[in-house]
Amino acid sequence: MFVDEAVIYVKGGDGGNGCVSFRREKYVPRGGPDGGDGGRGGNVTLRASQTVETLYDISSRVKYVAEGGKHGEGSTRHGKNGKDLIIELPVGTIIKDKETGRVLKDFKKPGESVVIAHGGRGGRGNKYFASATNQVPRYAEEGEPGDERHLKLELKLFADVGIIGLPNVGKSTLLSRLSAARPKIADYPFTTLHPQLGVVAVDNFRRFVVADLPGLIAGAHAGVGLGDEFLRHIERTKILVHILDISPIARPEPVEAYHIIRNELNLYNPEIAKRTEIIVANKIDLLDNEAGLTKVQYLEKQLLKRIYPISAVTGENVDKLKRTVAEALQELNVDGG
Repeated sequence: MFVDEAVIYVKGGDGGNGCVSFRREKYVPRGGPDGGDGGRGGNVTLRASQTVETLYDISSRVKYVAEGGKHGEGSTRHGKNGKDLIIELPVGTIIKDKETGRVLKDFKKPGESVVIAHGGRGGRGNKYFASATNQVPRYAEEGEPGDERHLKLELKLFADVGIIGLPNVGKSTLLSRLSAARPKIADYPFTTLHPQLGVVAVDNFRRFVVADLPGLIAGAHAGVGLGDEFLRHIERTKILVHILDISPIARPEPVEAYHIIRNELNLYNPEIAKRTEIIVANKIDLLDNEAGLTKVQYLEKQLLKRIYPISAVTGENVDKLKRTVAEALQELNVDGG
């Protein structure tokens, strides 16, 4: 199951208490204090991992508490330190403080880590407090409690290309044509309930990652439909492939459909709307050649943009689209985008 949000409680381990002890050994008069220090509590560490894809396993638990330090013992024996707790998260996870909303860490690369809750320091035993004026201290420190906080985790996928469009325009079918991904495909809206990733091979040397993002509808920026569950994942993409349905039964009409999506992008984040966009007219297999050409020309005139006609079902012009996307990505990389 794909889960891209979770709220968890984390707590570092409590430090162990220091020990009050006095040396008791035959033939050793006035042995003196020998209470050892308590062990340090374990830290809670978050780490980005390529082997974790969603926040599903993380969300199944509410509390994550590291092991506490052991108490000090006599003969100045130091208490054992608590074990650190390492929580592995998907690359692309943003960690926020739930109370303030402040971003604490954004995992962009595998292996990145952050200590999110430090363990408490162990208390000092009574040997530490012995002095010339206090030779028999009968007290020791308690261990300090570990840090604790509530975290909100949000996963934003890393993909070079995001496929967007109204529900049922053929996004999942196109992904299955471009890559080895096999998303759910059906002839009703919202068959894609969470993002699907696929790796597209252009030639022996070029690859890019494409995401089929859940269908967007009017009002999504305000939470209608899948709302920002969709829009969150588009923020990291470099290029948008905007699919329009140009079949005879398409509703709404392609021009209206285009403006619905563009309006939602602008309302959610104007910066996303500025990204490179490739507009695709899908389902040309349902039109004869002349009607298809006429409709594409009409769209180009209305939108003042180039339109790439394809059929995701038959594969017509899909390879040409693949190369166009790869070239656009290459230009962005050359320009430092």
